[in-house]
Amino acid sequence: MVSQKVVIKNPTGLHLRPAGILCKEAMKYKSITTFTFRDNTANAKSVLSVLGACVKNGDEIEFVCEGEDEEEALKGLVEAVESGLGEF
Repeated sequence: MVSQKVVIKNPTGLHLRPAGILCKEAMKYKSITTFTFRDNTANAKSVLSVLGACVKNGDEIEFVCEGEDEEEALKGLVEAVESGLGEF
């Protein structure tokens, strides 16, 4: 299991479009990919779960990846968030 914290940089947070991009990235990997935010855990492969977390700009989330490609999954998810999830 690997984990890393990252700050959401999108001006509008994780609304539908960036949530979809995050889920699409998570689906590339076999590992279980989740993130925690304010004592809640969300499945990074589920758009509804990501939207339900209500993550806004400037919020810090912690990705947790567990499985055979956990290192690659964590790297891909963090890079996707840091690149703005298609919004900048």
